[in-house]
Amino acid sequence: MQLSKFTDLGIRVLLLLSSAPDMPMTIGQLAERLQVSKNHLMKIVHFMSKQQWLLTVRGKNGGIRLANPPESYKVGYLIRVLEENINTSQAIVNCSSPQCVLTPACQLPSFLNSAMNQFYNYLDQYCLPDILHRPIEHIIALKLK
Repeated sequence: MQLSKFTDLGIRVLLLLSSAPDMPMTIGQLAERLQVSKNHLMKIVHFMSKQQWLLTVRGKNGGIRLANPPESYKVGYLIRVLEENINTSQAIVNCSSPQCVLTPACQLPSFLNSAMNQFYNYLDQYCLPDILHRPIEHIIALKLK
């Protein structure tokens, strides 16, 4: 399985925000730290705020921050929702286009769906603070040198 760019950046945004949960960041600050386009990031932040994962405040003293404590964000759930936003057809294999003659006897879609559920359930053991083993500021400082 390969995560979409949308999911990858979504998780990165959540990780950055979880490193300083009480300090809002702007789209510009997030884009600069993640070295990505502001436009692409705006779509991701908008989606995550609709999920009520983020709080966004406009204006001079505004910014983006986590809506909940970092420990409440289960990694499997986050990835599932972010991926479903991109891949609206949730089937891993497409047996209908073209129509597969093996469909009546084939168990592959069932096996793959079960494996995906196990994947997400496994990741749900972890939350945002579990992902990073070093403070983010230390990593960013190393990269800027």
